[in-house]
Amino acid sequence: MTVEVKQLTGGYGNQPVVHDINFTLQKGQIVGLIGLNGAGKSTTIKHMLGLLRPMEGEIFIDDLSLNTSPYDYRKQVTYIPESPVLYDELTLEEHIDMTAMAYGLSKDEARERSMPLLEIFRLQDKLKQFPQNFSKGMKQKVMIICAFLSRPKLHIIDEPFLGLDPLGIQSMLELMVSAREDGRTVLMSTHILATAEKYCDYFLIMHQGRLVAKGNMHELQDQLHMPGQSLDDIYIRLTQGEVNV
Repeated sequence: MTVEVKQLTGGYGNQPVVHDINFTLQKGQIVGLIGLNGAGKSTTIKHMLGLLRPMEGEIFIDDLSLNTSPYDYRKQVTYIPESPVLYDELTLEEHIDMTAMAYGLSKDEARERSMPLLEIFRLQDKLKQFPQNFSKGMKQKVMIICAFLSRPKLHIIDEPFLGLDPLGIQSMLELMVSAREDGRTVLMSTHILATAEKYCDYFLIMHQGRLVAKGNMHELQDQLHMPGQSLDDIYIRLTQGEVNV
């Protein structure tokens, strides 16, 4: 499985926000999408999800694209936004059932897959409750459970650790590692660079709407002539304009 973003230029209306973005994600990777606020990370993600239509370029998961196979493409992706989005009129159990329907799983299969996730996040006794009774952290955990029970080819996660307690953060990291070991790909946008450096296999660094660097840690260090330097050091140098990009 490969995810290819080819010559993506896009944004809102007729105003481009990201310019000529090119990258390939491989099967079984955790990839960090790094950049300042306003760098174009969320716009890139929205194009990958099909929420925005590119002005130029194409996006593929294997040979599937939103242009030619929108339904099959979307079944290969799950998304966890920065702020949880749930339906107040549906219980936690009904959110799981709705996810099953969207991804072509039987109710029994979805509930079997969800039980270990519910136990990890200590929500197994909340199945009949409504999200309006949940804290923000609990709502985020519901989003995580629904995203990971479908086991797609690509998980896209925007700021995965916001609102989670330390145990929730560790559980989230373990799920991402497990997904990688299962041959799935995780793309996460995050500002927590020390965690990204520890867990990510590959990095995409954006600045002012452009992809200014990509590669694993060793490749980034070589490209920028910064041997042995941390992701924090590389990021700060790139975004403060101390190198030509």
